[in-house]
Amino acid sequence: MVVGGWPVQFLPTRNELEREAVAESVATEVEGVITWVMSPEHLVAMALTTGRSKDHIRILQFIEQDAVDGNRLRSILDRHELNTEMETVRGQILGRH
Repeated sequence: MVVGGWPVQFLPTRNELEREAVAESVATEVEGVITWVMSPEHLVAMALTTGRSKDHIRILQFIEQDAVDGNRLRSILDRHELNTEMETVRGQILGRH
């Protein structure tokens, strides 16, 4: 959906990771309108849970652009038991299977 010229996604929360991402989202002003934005670390963690290639590409983009705090991401991955998924994606990205 496009709101005010910006592509946005509205996601219902389905699990503890998503509830945490919403609870820890940050108020941001966009064209004079306050909205809440999830952290890049939570977005990476949520992308890991989908198993879709397009989400794995998104993870790579976040990492390449230094958009994630490694320590914060590791904490989220540990808390939600997503380390194995991250290692799998890293292997795919680096061409190791």
